[in-house]
Amino acid sequence: MPANNMKYRFLGNSGLLVSKFGFGSFVTFDMQMDFEKSYAVFEHAFKSGINFFDSAETYADGEAEKFIGKIVKTGIERGVWSREDLVITTKLFFGTKLGHGGGGPNDTGLSRKHIVEGMKGSLKRFGLDYVDVVFCHRQDPYTPMEEIVRAMNYVIEQGWAFYWGTSEWTSAEIVEACEVADRLGLILPICDQTRYNILDRSRVDYDFTNLYKKYKYGVTSFSALSSGVLTGKYNDGIPEGSRMSIPWFKNILSNGLEEKTTKALQLAEVAKEIGCTLPQLAIAWCVANNNVSTVLLGASRIEQLDENLKALEFEDKITPEIRAKIDAIADFKPELTKVQDNVHQIRGKWI
Repeated sequence: MPANNMKYRFLGNSGLLVSKFGFGSFVTFDMQMDFEKSYAVFEHAFKSGINFFDSAETYADGEAEKFIGKIVKTGIERGVWSREDLVITTKLFFGTKLGHGGGGPNDTGLSRKHIVEGMKGSLKRFGLDYVDVVFCHRQDPYTPMEEIVRAMNYVIEQGWAFYWGTSEWTSAEIVEACEVADRLGLILPICDQTRYNILDRSRVDYDFTNLYKKYKYGVTSFSALSSGVLTGKYNDGIPEGSRMSIPWFKNILSNGLEEKTTKALQLAEVAKEIGCTLPQLAIAWCVANNNVSTVLLGASRIEQLDENLKALEFEDKITPEIRAKIDAIADFKPELTKVQDNVHQIRGKWI
């Protein structure tokens, strides 16, 4: 293992230790970077103590998994890491054909067919024998919960994954999955991957509270910087080359942007108070929540990653007083979590 100051937490109710910061590939690999640059950032993340590397079958229509697989193989060949040093995760639901018309009726969702075929496809793209954790990328209201639970257990029994989890599920859906697994004597999911930041916290801080007590359920969070809003870079408009300049990303972020940037300016003052940058404050706020097993970071440059990693130094400065100031600025109103519209659009269109 490399020498580092990283700290680790157990991933939900498991014995798997993951770094407090993980590295995500949602928009990092293939779409904005070439291989050597991607490899350099990945290696730097590893040498900084990060052991959790996340992807999904749908990212860049499968190309992100190929990229990570090539990076993992290259690092092994160069003697930088072994496979055992890494926690590699992926997610199943959306398939690899959404960018090409969506594919056929069984190329998405959580049917046993897609889970098994999707897992095989992911491993082939990675060039790996197994991943450490596989997530259900969304809940599938069109597939019986017992079918989902049995299929995820089959994946584990085949040695294709060690653990399974959920992503952007509601607490009620997670409880149902856990109860089905309990009733059948099967393996329960251990964590959910979901959006979590100062400006968006319905699931982690409200909906999931019963899950922490009942199941020791874990969280792998993403969007700590609210897709760039909490960097302050959108305060004066949209910089060319930023994520927001990508048309489909702009659609995700445009809702309420003006209000969010106003809050970002106020939060920057709190950051100055504790001696860090706004992004470091936002990331430190996430990692200070002990219910969050790992906070996923995205970076296209080593310097950017280093700045984000420094947030760990400010975790202890998120005191009750600082947290109260942040809460007052965020003025967050929890919303009822539900199945996302795109799930119905993707699965329901065939019916």
